Amino acid sequence: MDTHLLSPLETVLHSIQPGTLKSNIPRIDLHVDQGQESENACQYRAMACFILQGSKRVSFGDKVLRYEAGHYLVSALDLPLMGQVYSDAQQRPYVALTLVLDPVLLNELILSMPVSSDGESSEFGLSTAPMNRELEDVLARALVLMGRPQDVPVLAPLLERELLYRLLSGPHGKLLRQIASAKGPLPKVRKAIGWIGQNFDRSFKVEDVGVACGMSRASLNRSFREITGLSPLQYQKQLRLLEARRLLIGGEHNVSGAAFAVGYESSSQFSRDYLRHFEATPSEDLRRTAHANSGF
Repeated sequence: MDTHLLSPLETVLHSIQPGTLKSNIPRIDLHVDQGQESENACQYRAMACFILQGSKRVSFGDKVLRYEAGHYLVSALDLPLMGQVYSDAQQRPYVALTLVLDPVLLNELILSMPVSSDGESSEFGLSTAPMNRELEDVLARALVLMGRPQDVPVLAPLLERELLYRLLSGPHGKLLRQIASAKGPLPKVRKAIGWIGQNFDRSFKVEDVGVACGMSRASLNRSFREITGLSPLQYQKQLRLLEARRLLIGGEHNVSGAAFAVGYESSSQFSRDYLRHFEATPSEDLRRTAHANSGF
């Protein structure tokens, strides 16, 4: 990270406690964390995540990405991941600024920019790259704007457009163009992900998903795995487990209740899948949550 980002970052951190800070800028949030001892389940949206301090590790399927301060990640899809954040070498907290990608605004910018020579081939749905000076300059101004709410209505739309423009002009330009495009496999996989998200708690076949997004079973399986690292049914299972963990930790259900609420027919199968995914049993997570809430 360049030194010109340090001053506005220090100003922002001086006034907030660790935890997600929803800024007063639409679609932009600031995330601050002292670091985590283990992986946590998280749901990525179509977004960009800029690491300003510390580092982060995300895993999905058999793939792992780790990126640090001065780098950013673009996610083209809603993806269920396992993630862990780390403080930096000086034990300063992890800090990241995230931007939820607006496809309509992306498309407006793409139409106003020179035609790209990028091919139509699919890219994986997550990708990282180092920030350049122009991108860091926009992020520095975003941090300053967080402390000037009176300027947000006028300056925030301009800042968001410039941030998207810098992303489109960078190494993720092709991936971002696919988010706004109706061509290629990515829009169909996004539609498949939306359908699975609405139906994850019931049984279905891959053919059902294919009909919903206009793809054959073979084409859907191939494109879905290329872009997400998972098959459609593996994606469904991860959504089920994420929701079940949320229900358990939130105290809304016991183990069997959470299993049936997300579509499992067997509580024992649910516990086996949960252990493989989270490296802890549902009962262990329940006890850990109860212990934390007890204050001891």
